[in-house]
Formats: sequence, structure tokens, C-alpha cells
Amino acid sequence: MQLSSKVRKLALAVALTTGSVALIVSNFSPAFAFEPSSPVRVEMTVPDFSALVEKNAAAVVNITVTGKDQSTMSRRGMPDLNDDSNPFAPFFKQFPMPPFPPSGKSRPMQGMGSGFIISSDGYLITNDHVVNSADQVTVRLSDKREFPAKVIGSDPNSDIALLKIDATGLPTVTMGSPDNLKVGQWVFAIGAPFGLEHTATKGIVSALGRSLPNDTYVPFIQTDVPINPGNSGGPLFDLTGQVVGINSQIFSRSGGYMGLSFAIPADVAMDVVAQLKADGHVTRGWLGITLQEVTQDLARSFNLDQPRGALVSAVNADSPAAKAGLQPGDVITAYAGKSIIDSADLPPLVGSTKPGATKKLTVIRDGKQQDIAVTFGKLPDPKQKELAMNDAANGGSPRLNVLVADLPNGEKGAQVQQVGPGIAAEAGVRPGDILLSLNRQPIENAAHLQQLVKQLPVGKRVPLLVKREGGSLYLALEVPTNPAQAG
Repeated sequence: MQLSSKVRKLALAVALTTGSVALIVSNFSPAFAFEPSSPVRVEMTVPDFSALVEKNAAAVVNITVTGKDQSTMSRRGMPDLNDDSNPFAPFFKQFPMPPFPPSGKSRPMQGMGSGFIISSDGYLITNDHVVNSADQVTVRLSDKREFPAKVIGSDPNSDIALLKIDATGLPTVTMGSPDNLKVGQWVFAIGAPFGLEHTATKGIVSALGRSLPNDTYVPFIQTDVPINPGNSGGPLFDLTGQVVGINSQIFSRSGGYMGLSFAIPADVAMDVVAQLKADGHVTRGWLGITLQEVTQDLARSFNLDQPRGALVSAVNADSPAAKAGLQPGDVITAYAGKSIIDSADLPPLVGSTKPGATKKLTVIRDGKQQDIAVTFGKLPDPKQKELAMNDAANGGSPRLNVLVADLPNGEKGAQVQQVGPGIAAEAGVRPGDILLSLNRQPIENAAHLQQLVKQLPVGKRVPLLVKREGGSLYLALEVPTNPAQAG
């Protein structure tokens, strides 16, 4: 069979109108075989963001943070480049912009980020990683006024910080709901990428409820809005001009924008803000289980019709999950009636549940479905209290000014979470270090370290053994004669 000599060619007509593009395509159709179908019309309208930017720009602020040295400038959320557990983890970047490199131990380090005002009396939101461990935080308004800011509270798990400046009558944003967002909708951001204040960028929602490496409690909004260092903590707006997210991370091989940006949903942020404002910290629910993804092979082995749910791989002893009867091998498929499709769906729901609340979990065990009621506990805070704060409560002992956490599985030592100004920072202690011994005394845990700090001899240098990047080294900790000199 031969084709007709008068085969119609593809016809393309592009009609340009103000702010829109219309595309008309008629199908390629051999005359002998098919009837021509109706043209397909695809119309795309690009919105004008100018009015929305003008309305909201005044409520977006530039944040400058100053730390004593590089060790005090937070890099929270920067993945361990030696971690092979997730091949994409090294490419998720979360940081303020350091415009000036360190030049000597005593030179201050500076970083920059963005934020936005949520109340006219001076409360504003930014990222935890922008202000974490900073000695000084300065907020610059759109009218060029600058104010020192107080950190009311900060939550590393959600990467949200609440600040307060001493000002009134300030312009504010309107908080919206990300529940109304759909993939493909237009959104825009205002911030200070690379210090360029009040820069507006636009894009669309690329995905919702995205889980990222090392971030358990945030179902991120993924967009293709251009976000760069300095945008951190700035607002993500929808086309009604309401804030639907807080820009937090990007996926990048270079450290700059590559088309993948991630924002913390506004409802998650405001729940955190309410707790920070009331209590100064965030309380989360806790089950005490370890989860893993259900693969196709695991689904077959657990007699599931398809890969779905969150597989319980371990249950902590004496945890709420253990008391409720959850077992390793249980597959959690629903939480309080809400379906769990992926293992990443469960932690944000657990974290947002108040301790003491009872929820129903639907699990599949031995191929059979059952409901288990669990009364939630309180998520243990991995950051222990600040050590030896140089006050009457500890007898005026020298100040380390570090936050540490116990090591998992009962291992001996204490892991450094944050380092503030003090003798530990001066000795070279960094976040991530594992403290093994102090003044030749092995460190059992965080509480034991606090006791050893109180026993330090004044006016002397003592050895501090730390484990760093797989190796061990000694640092010289100089204990001042006058405890007040310890910072």
C-alpha cells in the first residue's frame, strides 16, 4: 500500500497576544487511512507579578549574621560529603552566604540571608541555618533602617527561626495555606541572593510533599523558582500574594541554582513559630521506631499487593510503639485514617502530633491488616543543655559554650552540635566533633562531660581529645584564671 502523494504536512500556527501564547497543531494524517482530527489548542498565560511584588517587597528583610569565626557560622543541613547512604545528599545545599572569607582566627565571619515580617510589632521568620550559632543578627528593612534582632527561638528540625526587632508599625506579609497549591501553578520569591536585596524570581510548583535527605519532619514544596545563597529564609508567594512557603534549600552540584528549589510549607512553619513564641522551643510527638522504604521485593516478601506504606525495621525498648505492641516487620499503611504511601509520609505526621495524644495506626502484619492505638511520647531533644554557663548554679566554672548530644547505642563520648564563643571555640572545637576525653578523663556521655568541666583547674591548659572525620586529635583547652574571661 502506498501513501497518497498529497500527504498533509504538520501545520503550526502561533498566535501572539498580550501576555499569552496560543499554539495550534493539526495532526499529521495519511489521506488514505485517517480522518483529520480537530486542532489542539494550548494556551499559556504568563502573569504580571509587578503588583504582587510591589505589595509585598517592603515586608521582606535582609539579614546579616556575624560569628566569631567559621566554626560558629552554622552549616546546619549541609550533608556529610562522605556519607554514601544517599547518592544525592551532597547536592542539597542549605546555607547563608558568607560574603567575606575568614582571614585569621580573630576576624569575624559574616553571612547573609533573607526573612519576612509577620507582625507589625517586629516578629519575623527566617531559616534556622541562617542565624544558628551567630553572635549578632542584624535586620535591614526595605527603607534601609537596621535593627539588632533577638532570636526568640530556633528549630533545626524544621529549619525555622523566629526573630524579634524593636520596631512598630512595620509592613507585614499575609500567610497562606499550601493546601491549595497544585503542581504546575505559578509562584514567586523575594529575597537577597548574593546580597542583592529585594530580588524577585518566578517559577512553578514542581512537586509537593517532597522528602529530602536528613530532613525528617518537613514535606517540602519543590519549585523551579531561581533560589541562590542569600535567598535562605525568604518567602515563597502564590498568585494571591500570600506566603505559602519559606525558601530553604536547593539541589546543586556547584553551590548555585540548578533548577531545583525547596521551600518549607507555611503551615509547618507557623506551627513551629507558635511554639517558639510561646515556649522558646518545639515539642514533637515520638513513637520510637525506625522506618525503611517498602521496595517491590520487600512488598512481595510481606505479601503486599504493591509497594506501599512504611516498614518498621526496629522498635525502641520502652518506647510508645513498644508499649502499643508495634513490632519489627509491621508495615504501617495509614495514620489516623490518612494513607501512608511512602515511608517519608509518616515522620511529619508523627512529629506534628502532640505528646500524650492517642492515634490509630493501620498496619499489615503477617499479611493481615489490623489497627493499633498508640499514645505518643515526647521526642527526645538531641541537644543537651548548654554546659557550664559560668553562673552561680555551677559555681562559676569556666564556660565551654557548646551544645552536645549523647551518642547512639550507648557509645561513650559526646557529639558537638553547636559551638558558641568560649574556650572550646578558641581551642578549635567544631560542630560534628565527638569529644572523647577531657583532661585525660574519658567522657561517658553529655552529663558526665558537664561534671568534668566543673572540675577543670583554672589558669591551666588541659588536653581535650576529639574524634573528627574518622581520626582522633588532641586540642589544648586553656582554662582562664578568672572564670568570667571564659566568655
